[in-house]
Amino acid sequence: MTLLQWFIFFLAVQVIHFAGTWKLYEKAGRKRWEAAVPVYNAVVLMQIINRPRWWVILLFIPVVNLIMFPVVWVQTLRAFGKRSSTDTILGIVTLGLYVYAINYNDKVTYTPEGDEERKDSTVGSLLFAIVVATIVHTYVMQPFTIPSPSLEKTLLVGDFLFVSKLHYGARTPMTPIAAPMVHDTIPFINVKSYSKWPQLPSFRFPGFEKVEKNDIVVFNWPADTVVKFRDQSRVGVRKPVDKKSNYVKRCVGTPGDVLSIKDGVVMIGSKPLQLNDRARLQHQYILTTVDGGMFDSNYLINDLKINRSDFDFDTSRNIYLFRALTGENAEILKNNPKVKTIEKRVFATDPANTDTSIFPHSKPGWTVDNMGPVYIPEEGKKVDLTNETLPFYKMIITEYEKNTLEVIGGQIVINGQPATSYTFKQNYYWMMGDNRHNSEDSRFWGFVPEDHIVGKPVFVWMSLDQNQSWGNISKKVRWERMFTTVGGDDEPVSYFKYFLAALVLWIGFSFFRKKRNAEKA
Repeated sequence: MTLLQWFIFFLAVQVIHFAGTWKLYEKAGRKRWEAAVPVYNAVVLMQIINRPRWWVILLFIPVVNLIMFPVVWVQTLRAFGKRSSTDTILGIVTLGLYVYAINYNDKVTYTPEGDEERKDSTVGSLLFAIVVATIVHTYVMQPFTIPSPSLEKTLLVGDFLFVSKLHYGARTPMTPIAAPMVHDTIPFINVKSYSKWPQLPSFRFPGFEKVEKNDIVVFNWPADTVVKFRDQSRVGVRKPVDKKSNYVKRCVGTPGDVLSIKDGVVMIGSKPLQLNDRARLQHQYILTTVDGGMFDSNYLINDLKINRSDFDFDTSRNIYLFRALTGENAEILKNNPKVKTIEKRVFATDPANTDTSIFPHSKPGWTVDNMGPVYIPEEGKKVDLTNETLPFYKMIITEYEKNTLEVIGGQIVINGQPATSYTFKQNYYWMMGDNRHNSEDSRFWGFVPEDHIVGKPVFVWMSLDQNQSWGNISKKVRWERMFTTVGGDDEPVSYFKYFLAALVLWIGFSFFRKKRNAEKA
């Protein structure tokens, strides 16, 4: 949406507001022209409906303003005597057009609410509570659920997290017309929750830290599209950036790094990436037993905490295939008398083959365990463009930084001009799952742009084991994971008991305070 289009849209809103309220301004003792002056008219309206002036700020916050408009419509109706439930419903259902009706009704008089009447406005209070919750959800803290095992055993499927928007800086919504506090789909009715038009430019408030290597990060999946079937053909529908699916991975490469993977080990330059103590990397392992011996499944599942879906036994070869096994568990099994051999499975390079699923989809021999080097783009840095390097940066140039790109007779052309280099407009990151052979990550779709970063998981407030029924609640709820922090080098510690103690103290304090106040009364 261009600046001119935004100006026309803003002007249209002002005209609509003036046409539907100018007589109400006069009935409230104000001047007609005050309803026509942008921003000032909102300040005056707050005075008319007896609401604080800072509410005007909320009218200009994307997504939040979609809820504030009904709040203002309802409060305007109430200020002119329309206080019944029917009036409230009409004001919301007609998208504010009911205000037009009372604006041109000569029998309507200005009767501002008193303090007690304002408290009785249930709908208005409910709408404003939604406004506050939306602000917190959008700019401060967002709940998030771990849906896949890509970070096991660091984060588990069934972990419920709080994701901080403040650490890396809250990002303003790019899709301003959207249902509050839901992502791309409205739950239960499975309907798209947003309008692709209009789109706002990306803006991020200052944060108090930058994305660092080893950080676990929530971000919008860069490659996300909605695939529809139309006439037996696949049609990819691009989502707005802030409505792409939310992913959570570990950042293993930051802007300016040269990253490679050698036999499953992430290398930054010539040095292995140093992970923190909480990282629990998992790989595939092949285990051969002695004389066809098998493990008790309960030992693998309950004692070693290996998911049942992550191992199989081939009776014809006396072999276990572990799809996801930590190095710690591999050592335990290695020392078991039933084990003959155990080896980590590494996908070696094969120069004779090109796996097109591996980024940048054109490198012979690259695999999930052996690839690189890859330069991770840094804002303001320039890279040479050749037919060899172009596949690394094509998505950046076209999709993420909105340029046109053609290759004409071997010549790279950007925005209609021949180009031998490109300067990046933002930072990029390389994200990977700790479950290295069961994670869809940067090895498959490349870089994560900075404007796709959502926030930093900081707290696990609930954890449910998907393999246990609610009938066995003692095992269904992972009590040891409740109220644990996500970051840090030490082992996670549950603060649940301290939360319960604080809750009991608060309930007790509230009870005795009410009892004391009742005795004084």
